[in-house]
Amino acid sequence: MRALILIEHVNGTVSESAFELARLAKSIGAECQGFVCAGDAEAVSALASQLNGFDSVLGVADAAVEHYNPDAILTALSNVVETHVPDLVMTSYSTAGVDLASALAVRSDRQMLGYVTAIESVDNKLSITSQVYGGKLMAQTSVQLPAVIAVMPGAAKAGEVSGAAPSLTMIDVDLSGTRIRVSELILPDSSGVNLADADKIVCVGRALGGVEKLPMVERLVMSLKAEIAGSRPVIDAGWLPKVRQVGKSGTKVKPKLYLMAGVSGAPEHLEGMESSELIIAINSDEQAPIFRKAHYGAVCDMFQLLPALTERLENGG
Repeated sequence: MRALILIEHVNGTVSESAFELARLAKSIGAECQGFVCAGDAEAVSALASQLNGFDSVLGVADAAVEHYNPDAILTALSNVVETHVPDLVMTSYSTAGVDLASALAVRSDRQMLGYVTAIESVDNKLSITSQVYGGKLMAQTSVQLPAVIAVMPGAAKAGEVSGAAPSLTMIDVDLSGTRIRVSELILPDSSGVNLADADKIVCVGRALGGVEKLPMVERLVMSLKAEIAGSRPVIDAGWLPKVRQVGKSGTKVKPKLYLMAGVSGAPEHLEGMESSELIIAINSDEQAPIFRKAHYGAVCDMFQLLPALTERLENGG
């Protein structure tokens, strides 16, 4: 069995998700083949050299994929799947993975499953465990190969896969018909905020209810000498600036303390904070997926607990 793994990368560094996917593929005895897109051959080679433990790498170098471009990368990925016919295509359940996995499945006429948390190989079929209803239930599905799967962050431990640097084969793909062009890359203004370096973070989710409730959280943040952050719905609603978003499309953090209030635990958010040393979740829904990731959790009303916790801290408790 051969698994083709979409390699995500930022600023010349391979994402940890690549190694998580490789570990998961190797756990079912699959050969790991990476797929790398970058602006030129030198960049592709530099990324491939980081993939120790992969059996091989296929690379596409083109100005159309210098920055993330779903149309161009889908064309390149579809071409590679058609010509190299892997048994399994694996993506992370990330912004890029969600963009590409389902579209690839349609183009290649393959079965596709998302929110994957575990896989087993049984008689040329995959027995796949995946989340449904926002993680409140787990489903067991038998999938016939060939297939496409989008894997939840944390389904397998990160870290390099043991082994030597893989061989690299460059693939020529005509991307001249790409309909999307990246005209400019605009980075957010950090305004002096660097969540990646914070030791303590208090993150609020959609359940906060509105920007008028932020002073309650900010008071706790001051007591803890922490930074305030938000999940994507909070940022999209404009309650906090983009620079304070934690998640796949925000900032990845590794604080000593990550305290969440009203965060359900969407895959996009989990990928950004799963490496935190101590994770504490507060949510009124006892079935919230975040409780599977948290070290400690409280099923209660955040509007009662947070002020009480703040008062305790201010009084030296």
